[in-house]
Amino acid sequence: MTSATMLSTILRHAGSTRPYADSRPLTLEQTPVPTPRAGEVLVRIERASLCHSDLSVIDGSRIRPLPMALGHEAAGIVTELGDGVDDLAVGDRVVLVFVPSCGDCRACLAGRPALCHRGAEANGTGDLLHGPAVLASPTGERINHHLGVSAFSQYAVVARESVVVIDQDVPFDVAAMFGCAALTGIGAVLNTGALAPGQSVIVFGLGAVGLMAVMAAAQVTGTTVIAIDPLPEKQALALRCGAHHAGSPDQAAELVLQHAGDGVDLAIEAVGSARVMEASLALLTRGGALVSVGLPHPEQTITTPALQFAGLGRRLLGSYMGDSVPSRDIPRYLQLWRDGRLPVELLHTDTRPLTDLNESLDALVAGEVVRRLFVMHTS
Repeated sequence: MTSATMLSTILRHAGSTRPYADSRPLTLEQTPVPTPRAGEVLVRIERASLCHSDLSVIDGSRIRPLPMALGHEAAGIVTELGDGVDDLAVGDRVVLVFVPSCGDCRACLAGRPALCHRGAEANGTGDLLHGPAVLASPTGERINHHLGVSAFSQYAVVARESVVVIDQDVPFDVAAMFGCAALTGIGAVLNTGALAPGQSVIVFGLGAVGLMAVMAAAQVTGTTVIAIDPLPEKQALALRCGAHHAGSPDQAAELVLQHAGDGVDLAIEAVGSARVMEASLALLTRGGALVSVGLPHPEQTITTPALQFAGLGRRLLGSYMGDSVPSRDIPRYLQLWRDGRLPVELLHTDTRPLTDLNESLDALVAGEVVRRLFVMHTS
């Protein structure tokens, strides 16, 4: 290592008032560069992107142990290997994944690593899969990890299971979006929803996850893709991403009637709203499925006619990280990008220095950015 310290972004108190540019909930602090233990690797973070899951910790919607080093969607370079990590090499480019899978719990054994029990437990306590948190302040104060990644830092120690190796020629601005937005949005359509040729789909919420879902649906032969968001600029972007029709929430029912008849086969809810979930269920055809991707506030509940499930065969499916198998799906999705079928560059709003994080939270809340990327190192 060239330095014993690194710049890291720390959240010490949740629930700050907006605008965040004024309340400044995130502080940039110099912290010791941690050393990887057995089963872990040290990654130099090259790009990290801002996601609503970061915001949900900052505004208190998701309770996490504080202080915490935030950031969970990123790409970087392996710089050091812990004992027992013999299938990686220093210099490997990697995408970081926010659920490490242990391989031994009931979810992993069932082929659903996104729901790993041990990974979820470690993420909830701010630890790593192979042991307690390794982040600390210069005085030794424990700093918790965010989803096993903590990517808004110049370096991150993560479990080996939290990285997927990618080809050296994949730009970091592209790679960074594959650890969360791509896995979640594309996986919701192809894995959880299992969209079939000729079916229809409606996507509510056109942030990065929803737009990834739009792109995925457009890959399936003969589909009808309807995209819904209150912001006209996001509707226009969805059409560029492959949607056939786009409109506002109050136009959703009419668009479905015009282009999907008595209802859609698949609805993707990427807003994080119980009310939108209820509305989505009402737009399904017989046997249709709603895939819930967004993360509503824990106090939100849904009220919906119970008879529609058995009586109409409708399904409500939860999808965490798109039911993905990252080691399988990230290379597969990157190949779609190489083939020109997944134009993820359209989602890249801009790239900023890490010092712009607080102001960027306001832009995310206002819907002014889709994926803003951050540079961790300056020359």
